[in-house]
Amino acid sequence: MKRALRLAAATATMLFASAAVADEVTIGLGSEPSSMDPHYHNLGPNNAFASNVYDALIIQDESQNLTPGLAVSWKPISDLVWEFKLREGVKFHDGSDFNADDVVFTAERAPNVPNSPSSFGTYLKGKTFKKIDDFTVHVTTEAPYPLMAVDLSNIQIISNEVGADVGTGDFNDGKAMIGTGPYKFVEWKPSDSIVLVKNENYWGEPAAFDKVNIKPIKSNPTRVAALLAGDVDMIDNVPTTDIETLKKNADLTLAQGISNRVIYFHMDRFRDNSPFITGTNGKNPLNDLRVRKAISMAINRPAIVERVMEGVAIPAGQLLPPGFFGTSEKLKPVAYDPKAAKTLLEEAGYKDGFGMTIHGPNDRYINDAKIAQAVGQMLTRIGIKAQVETMPRNVFFRDASSGGPNGEPKFSFILVGWGSGTGEASSPLKSLIHTVNKDQGFGASNRGRYSNPEVDKLIEDALATVDDAKRAELLAAATEKAIEDVAIIPLHYQVNTWATRKGLKYLPRTDERTSLRSLKRE
Repeated sequence: MKRALRLAAATATMLFASAAVADEVTIGLGSEPSSMDPHYHNLGPNNAFASNVYDALIIQDESQNLTPGLAVSWKPISDLVWEFKLREGVKFHDGSDFNADDVVFTAERAPNVPNSPSSFGTYLKGKTFKKIDDFTVHVTTEAPYPLMAVDLSNIQIISNEVGADVGTGDFNDGKAMIGTGPYKFVEWKPSDSIVLVKNENYWGEPAAFDKVNIKPIKSNPTRVAALLAGDVDMIDNVPTTDIETLKKNADLTLAQGISNRVIYFHMDRFRDNSPFITGTNGKNPLNDLRVRKAISMAINRPAIVERVMEGVAIPAGQLLPPGFFGTSEKLKPVAYDPKAAKTLLEEAGYKDGFGMTIHGPNDRYINDAKIAQAVGQMLTRIGIKAQVETMPRNVFFRDASSGGPNGEPKFSFILVGWGSGTGEASSPLKSLIHTVNKDQGFGASNRGRYSNPEVDKLIEDALATVDDAKRAELLAAATEKAIEDVAIIPLHYQVNTWATRKGLKYLPRTDERTSLRSLKRE
């Protein structure tokens, strides 16, 4: 009862604070968070929003460099133990004190949220958290683990007092939205608005605005029109078709940067009879390497970049753009060769092709539905009679993860994207490519259920290698073997564009996040 009263009082304070503000900004978002719960879904829009209300132990800047957050320092004190010294004097939004209990509680909750479409276990499984004193935490692993700091930069810390008795629904209705971040939560009206106000007692750089109104605007033309009309002060996901026009508008400023997000296809690799494939007498052709290679060769990546993405993307040949840690210098985008693709299909026994449905979201990635349609047409040209079905991301991710009759992935061939939360290659390798192992946090978003013991071993060896050069070699080798086996089919890397009205400046982020921490007054 005491906790409930404190939560109610905190909410009332936030609502009162929002009634009289001097400096506010309105932002139009192309993708709305699917939940307010910072641990429900490891998804870009969710993680970006949560970073406004919550803090991680370690905070990534715009280039994903690590900076102190709720931890002021971190270091390995033995081969298997890392020590985190916590920031003293930090208050949660309800006035309670932050300490080690909150860290230990968060580490237990985050990977175990019921019905999570993509778990944070990828960052937390295999780690044991222990409170040493109120401001010291030790994290133990079974093997040396050099990526501890980048992993924990992806976990938002919640109060053990608030979180102990609540579920995802309590975050969504605001009851449990108590963080330590630069902004306080006021309300969420799904598909309509999210309201935040400045945390006057923030321990770090003060919030730039007294009040923030976030408006989900899924439609690209509507989002641009809202900016031009002055209804919003900033938009993300600027449509590729409007970039050149907006650049010429003297009242606007565009910010643009390459992201670490790869747009790719995942394929059903665990069923002999895949549900959305026809004309194969119950056989799953995606289990044949020749078919997977044929599909990849049938995709004209430069044409997609030029025609669908208006030139604002980069053809992809692996999991991260060149230059990121752990990428391979050997891998290039697969060349478009429909003639060779047809030959491979014939060799695999599919001279007359087969039928297949491509599933994907229509409101998550830049031009996602258009990309799926374009690839569908390309596959049809080599004899794969492709149908395309796109849907809102909430429905898509739920079904793509666990929409099958027994809680397994529902679809056969899906368009997805992945941005590296760690800024290096272990993130997509561990989450997308490694054999699913919930206990160890592997394969959390492996919706194709790809499994290759050789690749698994390379990934695991890399994660236990402290020497940076050797770890980079292992990550590159794992990537090369996975791409050679066509574990996924990479299409392109996104280039992201934000637009602001004069007087505002947005710092482009490699993690693609639209974060209030990166929005400033000029």
